[in-house]
Amino acid sequence: MTEPVRRDDMVRPGGLQPTMVREIAAVKRRLVDEATSAVGMVEAALAALWELDTTAAGEILKRDERIDKEEVAIEEEVFRLMALQSPVARDFRLLAFVLKVNADVERIGDHACSVAKIVYKLADQSPISWPTSLTELGQRVPMACHRVLRALLDEDADAAKLVVVDDKLIDRLNRQLFDETLAFMQASHDAHAAGLLIFRVGRELERIGDLVTNIAEDVVYLATGEIIRHEKKKLRAMLERNE
Repeated sequence: MTEPVRRDDMVRPGGLQPTMVREIAAVKRRLVDEATSAVGMVEAALAALWELDTTAAGEILKRDERIDKEEVAIEEEVFRLMALQSPVARDFRLLAFVLKVNADVERIGDHACSVAKIVYKLADQSPISWPTSLTELGQRVPMACHRVLRALLDEDADAAKLVVVDDKLIDRLNRQLFDETLAFMQASHDAHAAGLLIFRVGRELERIGDLVTNIAEDVVYLATGEIIRHEKKKLRAMLERNE
């Protein structure tokens, strides 16, 4: 005797099965959890850097494997959902969004690990006077990470657009860091190796900022269906007019 079809598992007219809707929502939650872990790695890597704490840096490197495994698992789940039922409109956008952001989140974790590895190389240096631009990058990049996480949770296109526009500040700080690093290296012949590593940290943070911007652009796509990837200047001008 066949089992009766449960009410929750009936196909809704013109939509996905309720069970499929729940599975798509679950994979988005997994993405948010993965992104939260990656942002935590960035913050922990910076804390280890300021203190040149190699023990803390080592813990960050151990966390990277979990991020890598979860990235693969989320990707496999998205492909499974796409194969089970051809999603359209909003459901397709959400799965495409998860697929793209998933890769960016994993790369954020990789850049956090790169900062952690630099801690080992700087650990034997005498106390370092960190460049002002680097400390500001160390504040602004995690802030941008948290803002994009909130925009992702709320699917807030307006908040995501502000993250995209503010990426200009991170780029400016990275250019400023180049000049400050040169001055740091010129102050002492023994500072060249440390200076190169300090500039490398800035590059890692700048790349995290770029990935955060990518995610923000994808949040706009998820919320509105609009692709703004090549419209930063236009978006910046529009927001400035509205201020």
